[in-house]
Amino acid sequence: MFALFRPAMHRAPLPAEHVDTTYRRLRWQIFAGIFIGYAGYYLLRKNFSLAMPYLIEEEGYTRGQLGVAISAVAIAYGLSKFLMGLVSDRSSPRYFLPFGLLLSAAVMFLFGFAHWATSSVTVMFVLLFINGWAQGMGWPASGRTMVHWWSRKERGGVVSVWNVAHNVGGGLIGPLFLLGLGWTNDWHAAFYVPAAVAVLVAVFAFAAMRDTPQSVGLPPVEQYKHDYPEGYDASHEQEFSARRIFVDYVLRNKLLWYIALANVFVYLLRYGVLDWAPTYLKEAKHFSVDTTSWAYFFYEWAGIPGTLLCGWMSDRIFRGNRGLTGIVFMALVTVATLVYWLNPPGNPGIDMAALFAIGFLIYGPVMLVGLQALELAPKKAAGTAAGFTGLFGYLGGSVAASAAMGYTVDHFGWDGGFVMLVAACLLAIAFLLPTLRHTQASSRTREALA
Repeated sequence: MFALFRPAMHRAPLPAEHVDTTYRRLRWQIFAGIFIGYAGYYLLRKNFSLAMPYLIEEEGYTRGQLGVAISAVAIAYGLSKFLMGLVSDRSSPRYFLPFGLLLSAAVMFLFGFAHWATSSVTVMFVLLFINGWAQGMGWPASGRTMVHWWSRKERGGVVSVWNVAHNVGGGLIGPLFLLGLGWTNDWHAAFYVPAAVAVLVAVFAFAAMRDTPQSVGLPPVEQYKHDYPEGYDASHEQEFSARRIFVDYVLRNKLLWYIALANVFVYLLRYGVLDWAPTYLKEAKHFSVDTTSWAYFFYEWAGIPGTLLCGWMSDRIFRGNRGLTGIVFMALVTVATLVYWLNPPGNPGIDMAALFAIGFLIYGPVMLVGLQALELAPKKAAGTAAGFTGLFGYLGGSVAASAAMGYTVDHFGWDGGFVMLVAACLLAIAFLLPTLRHTQASSRTREALA
């Protein structure tokens, strides 16, 4: 099946006078494809969370059972993001990204229209596992596209802007759910309304995306921008073997291991808050369904300005020191999480503000980990490097946010759950500290060579 995704063949070079105009036009078009395409993935990533209060009330499931079911997304996504990263580095993202989105939409249609889809924890786990595997095809395809179409000096800004696609898609889940609920008076609309939109997004992404510049007759972006990374030569345009990608550029890269471990706890906080926000706000803070849906929206969309600010601060204020930027943002996330937890019921404005602050701050560190992964490997290995950090984030952090958080709350109440979230903030900072020292050393080396 993966033969369908093979990279496109190189076309004959375009005349020199057409290179600049074609590059400019295609880069806008391709960015729209990967931005809207990846936002479409997030329409289907966490919509199960909005259905969880109904599954508890109407179907009799416990929080722990639903935590186990939803952990399937994280388990499958972590494995898929890494393994599909290996495949994506040897595939055309124009086919790879839309195919995964269509597969994910098919699973959501089953949840929306097939009664057996929510008949047991096992069935839900299997379907959510398939969804998580399909979801893992989005990031690597987008990462491969960005490293081929934007050079190193401009990539930080491009990645930070693209990264807000997480929030655009995730934030639209709540309003789409309310819209579907108003039309149908059926909570299953949380599944089939976003899925219908995602199908349209997949068609658009396929129409807008392309493979490499060489596949449309353009020179490599390094040549076009006169921006060559250290050690760049013709071999960087050749496809690497899977073994070379995995062993040489991932397993032997110490900094990738540091940021991968930090990513475990960044993701534990990110999804520990996001997955359980509708349930926590309803049970502990007595929010209505409408209010919890909008709280979900504000959490996600707060990440848009937060991610852009984080990218700007990382480049301009912290002079490329991704580790220090991440530490500052995680320290502020810790404060916001404490407010979200300790604010007593009856103060919804403070709860909403705290949730907004967490969303504003947490997506910056998420973006920085992905950006560092892209910068730490050659572009032909970018999908695998990003997938490696994602493997840790999802198998470690997101699984804990789903299953461990659910059972912790069942046995120790919401206070026990928030102790775990605050501990995750502190551990993320601890694992970012070695990357801070490494970044400073690297910066001094670059300055010495300049």
